Amino acid sequence: MIQNRRRIAKELLDLERDPLPGFSASPAEDDDFRHWVGHMIGPEGSPYQGGHFVLDIHFPDDFPFSPPKLVFLTKVYHPNINAQGAICLNILKEEWSSALTMSRVILSLSALLVDPNPDDPLAPDVAHVYKSNKESFLATAREWTRRHAS
Repeated sequence: MIQNRRRIAKELLDLERDPLPGFSASPAEDDDFRHWVGHMIGPEGSPYQGGHFVLDIHFPDDFPFSPPKLVFLTKVYHPNINAQGAICLNILKEEWSSALTMSRVILSLSALLVDPNPDDPLAPDVAHVYKSNKESFLATAREWTRRHAS
């Protein structure tokens, strides 16, 4: 548990020392170092551009040997994000490695927002729209961003 606490503290310090553009995080409560709240600005070149998205971030007891759990608290219209905010991202599942950092996770999440993976959807209905009518997908994603992430 002490090693877990040190690694999580290091992750936070690394993000403070070398911040990612459009992302910040801090512990949600003073007494729970394993629970963070993250704030992400939608990446340029995506229908989420300029939106303000809030993430709930939990580090499991066995972190870094298990991935952190990230959930969008802000509604997002995306094939790989479901209505509850769960995220389908390979490095948060089978491709997790204890060598990965939160910076890498956030960069991968940002890349997913720019380039969805409709072939591994968490929201199959959204993936269908993405594949069959991309303009409709983009318009709806922009509208949800305007409505829920402004």
